[in-house]
Order: sequence, then C-alpha cells, then structure tokens
Amino acid sequence: MAGGPKRHLSLIGFSLICLKMVVSAKTAPEIPTIDQAYSKLSNSITVEWVTVPGATGYLLSAEDGETVIETMVANSPGTVTGLKAATLYQITIRSISAAGRSQASPPTQAKTVLAAPILEVRSPSPDSILVRWEAVYMAVGFSVSVMQANGMGRIWKENTTNTSLTFSCLDAGTLYTIKAYAWNANGIPGDDSTCNQRTIACAPGRVTIQEDPPGNLSVAWSNVDLGDYYVVFVKSDDGLEVHCNTSLTQCNFLSECGFTYFISVFAYNKAGQSPLSDVFNYTTAPCCPSDINPVLVSSDRVEMVWSPVRGAELYETKAVGGYNVVECSDTAPACTLSALQCDTKYNITVYSFSEVRGSNMSCSSRFVTTAPCSPEIKNISKDAFSTINVHWRATNNDATYTVTARGEKGLYQCSSTGEACAMGDLPCGSVFSVTAVAETQAGKSLPSYSVPLETVPCCPTGLTVTQVTQTVINVSWTFGTVIQTYVTVLESLVGQSKCHTHQNHCLLGCIPCGIDYTVALRAVSATGLTTECAYQSYSSNACCPLGVKLYRLGHNGIRIHWQASRSANYSTDLYGSKGIFTCAPSAGFSFCDVTEIPCGDVYTVVVSPVAETGLKLTFCPKKIYSVTCSGSTLGMVIYRGKRNDIASRG
Repeated sequence: MAGGPKRHLSLIGFSLICLKMVVSAKTAPEIPTIDQAYSKLSNSITVEWVTVPGATGYLLSAEDGETVIETMVANSPGTVTGLKAATLYQITIRSISAAGRSQASPPTQAKTVLAAPILEVRSPSPDSILVRWEAVYMAVGFSVSVMQANGMGRIWKENTTNTSLTFSCLDAGTLYTIKAYAWNANGIPGDDSTCNQRTIACAPGRVTIQEDPPGNLSVAWSNVDLGDYYVVFVKSDDGLEVHCNTSLTQCNFLSECGFTYFISVFAYNKAGQSPLSDVFNYTTAPCCPSDINPVLVSSDRVEMVWSPVRGAELYETKAVGGYNVVECSDTAPACTLSALQCDTKYNITVYSFSEVRGSNMSCSSRFVTTAPCSPEIKNISKDAFSTINVHWRATNNDATYTVTARGEKGLYQCSSTGEACAMGDLPCGSVFSVTAVAETQAGKSLPSYSVPLETVPCCPTGLTVTQVTQTVINVSWTFGTVIQTYVTVLESLVGQSKCHTHQNHCLLGCIPCGIDYTVALRAVSATGLTTECAYQSYSSNACCPLGVKLYRLGHNGIRIHWQASRSANYSTDLYGSKGIFTCAPSAGFSFCDVTEIPCGDVYTVVVSPVAETGLKLTFCPKKIYSVTCSGSTLGMVIYRGKRNDIASRG
C-alpha cells in the first residue's frame, strides 16, 4: 500500500510527458509577416511576405468593412482577386500546415487602383475621332492617347478632367488605336482601356438625278477616294424607302407618277458611313387622287392619306360636320384635321390642285366619325363588401365604358354602357391608378384623367410570441406586401404595452410573469389606412424560483429546494465536469433530489420553469456550488467559497 501512490504519480507524469510531445508535434505554424501589399489592377491586390518554415500554404484575406474575400496561395507573392476598384482594404495573411493554421498577421492597408474608363468611340468626320467615357469613381483626371494601329506616324496624347475628347487632323480611312486610363488625387494611374477606330470616308459629290424615260429614275455621282462602296437611299413622300448598294457611281430606280423622291448618297469603308451630303428631291408628274383613307381617328383629330395624284401641286382637304368646317392645304398626300369635335360625323373631301388646271371638284368624299369624348370620373366609393364602385359622366351616343385600375399587382377592369361599374377582389396593400375609356364603332376615346386608389394594407402572417426574458416578450410576424408600419398592443389586468415599428418584430417589456394577456396587431399604410390584423390570447411563463438552496442527503445525494410564486412545473439541472444531473419535482412540490452525485466537483445549478409546450426556459439565474470529498463520506457543499454542510445560501 505504501508504494501505490508513488506508482500512481509516476504513471500520471509519464502520461503528461506523452501528451506534451503530441501537442508539440501538432503546433500550428508561425504567423507570417507582410512585407508589402500593392495593387496593379483595379480588381486585385498583391501581397509579399516572409516564408514561414513548415507552411504548406497561405490564406490571404482582404476586408473593406462590408465584405471579406479570401484566397489560398502556395507561396509569396500572392494575389487576392475579385476586389472593388478604388477601395481601401485591410490585408492579413495566415500560414497553413498539416497541424492547422496560424493566427492572422498584423493587418496592412492597401488600396486598389482606379477602374478603367469604358470607352465609346466614333469618327464624326474623315479627319477626327471622338472619344467619350463615363466618369470613373475617385478619378480626378484622364489620359487619352491616339496612334495609328500599325504603329506608324505620330502619337496624340491629351490629359483632361472632362469625359470626352476629340482628336482632329487625322488621316481619312485610317485605323487608329485609342488607349485611356484614369488617375487619382495622388497621380496613381488605374487600369487602361484600349479600342480601335477607323476614320467616316468623304461624302460623294456632283450628284445628278434625271428621269429618262419616265418611270426610270437615274442617280449618278462622282468617285470618292477611300470609298469601298456606295449606298443610295430613295424615299418617297408616302414613307416608302428603297436603296441601292453598288461599287459603281450610278444607280437606277423605278419611279411612279405623283411622287416626290428624296435622294441621299453615302460612301462606305471599314470605318462606316460617310457624312451626309445634300439631300436631293425629284418630283414626278402627279396623278388624280382616288383612295382616300383615314389612318388615324381620335376624339379631336383625323389623319387622312391618299395616293399622290398626277399633275397636282397642292392638296386641299375640307371636313364638314354640321356648322363646323375644318380645312387644310398641303403639298404632301396627307392631311391632319385637328380641332374637331368628339363623337361627330364629318364629310371629308380631298381636292387636287395645280396652277394649270386649278381645283379638281369631281373628287369623291367619304364620311368619318370622330372617336367618342373622354369620360370624366366623378367619384370612387367602396361598399361594406370591399367592392369598388366607379362613377363617371357620360356624353357619348351608344358608347361602352371600360374602367381600368392599374397597379403593380395587376390590372383590373369593369365595363358598362351606363355611368357606373363595380370592381371586386382588388388585392390589399396596393395602389392603383383608375382611368375610364369610352368606345364606339368609330374607335376609343382618350383615357380620362386618372384618379388614385389605395386599398387597405395587407395583414402579415405568422404572428409569433416568444418570451425573451422573465419580463420581456418578442412579437414577430412576416412583412406585408408594401412598405408600412405596424402597431402591436399587449393588454393584461396589470396594464397595457404598445410598440409602433416599421420592422417585423417588437420587444414588449415590463410583462409580469405568470399572467394572461392578449396581443393585437394593426397594419398601417404610408397614408394612414389601417387594418386590424390579429387578436390572440397568451400566458406568460411562470416566474423563476427564488431561494434556491442545496441540502445534503446521506453520503452521495443532494436535495435542491426553492420557492415558487405559484403552482408551476420546474426542472433542475446540475452541470459538472463529470456529467449533467437532472431532476424534476413531484406535482405540487418545490424540491427534488439528485442521488449518486460525484463529489470533488463544481456544479452549476439552474432551476427553470417548464412551459406548457414542454419547453424548458433558459433565462433563469445560475448558481455555482462546490461539493468536496471529506474522508469516506460525500463531503461538504460549498457555495461561493463558504462551507455549508447542511444547506447552501441563496
């Protein structure tokens, strides 16, 4: 027996030595030291450091206050990518080995360089190039250079604080390379952008147009240096356009009587289209009008078109509706009759005119009725069943009225031949613009002036009440469909607690434990519309017990005793290094016993009320006790350093 303790101590010492050897073998690598961190590109920072012995890799971290980006690298130097331009980052590094990773190195600051300007380049003339770009964040100036793409000739370079530059005195039809970058207040350049642009060839000259024979329009022009091919556009006054693509200097087109043709000729090369030269027009002999057609009929306007007529130099259009007469004269085969009366039948005639023949009075006419007048919404009402009733003032004959409520959640309509219609099932929490349109066989009126309509806010779903502490509860819910605020009211026999918030939860305090209360929730829109959403009853949890004490029970047992404010279920937990011990009292009792508890340990004791759902509440205070071993008995119960072999002091 005398040698037993010594052998036991030797075994413990040997175990500690072995444990120390194992821990030493798995020590994490050293913390690396950053030599320097710098940025050459706007989306990356390069870091250099002193190599750590035994490290198999390194973890680089870049933090800008909002995000953290990490990158694994094998050795120095390493680069962190995916960063934001012109942004200050805190750079740290950790070394990694099979044993683990080191702590982060002391941080080093580095700022990414400016982003490259996004260039928009074009050649507005044969001897110039216009360069435009958007403003670059943190940039105070820009450098732009232009040189021939083949590397020959001079280099044009300009510095500017603007966002555009024009380089002139360039060679026509030549490919140029444009390079631009921005710099910051310290003069540090950022990323650069490069693109190519060829200068637009000169415009063709000496354009001649002739019709020989009739029906054949011939267009000719002079040759253009540096022009690869030519395109001739011929557009008649009715909007029809044709074109000819050729490498020659002449194009032929078919022509018709009564049209005025507008001709433009462009030269093209790899840079694109030449500047616009003169636009030429050529008018063929007119014809007699016959097919008069209204292309647009509105409440106060009618647009008429017809085929051009041979010999006509002027067109006179007359609309007669009762005592209302509207006229217009034009050389084009179209006329817009405006200032007409809505929902009115007009007799419209188009006359052709020339200096030689005068007016052709035999031209036929046709009747056109203008579109109906726009209705006027008088009011919008809502009945007890949440149906929207829209009323308007009607002034048209045989018209159908359609009311439209348009919002983010969709489009809702109702129709009527009278002066009112009803719409139902509009979604809550929505804002609509309500308009009315009249429709007849002649067409549709312009919409009425819109009237705003707002429905009551939507009620949130998923109302949840959670007890946070003994006297504080958290009421939470899901957000509604529009921006709104919420009012939460808690009422009990001891008083009322209220919270007004734009968030989806509220903390309500000063709630006595062990009482019944109700929670009401209201949703309020930005304009003050209110919806009563929820009204539910709850009970707060039992109070945390007072006077928690521990008593000895024989050699290896402890009794935990407390004082409860009312009848409730409690659970007791003792947490020690040798295990967790739990006991629950019998119904109506305020104590429970724990047997076979090991001595020589420190225990954290928590007595918690148990909710009706069986959930054990975790906010009650904790107490720490020490159970010592004394001789062959269980030992003493010590609370806060004071011995007490009968009971602990609460």
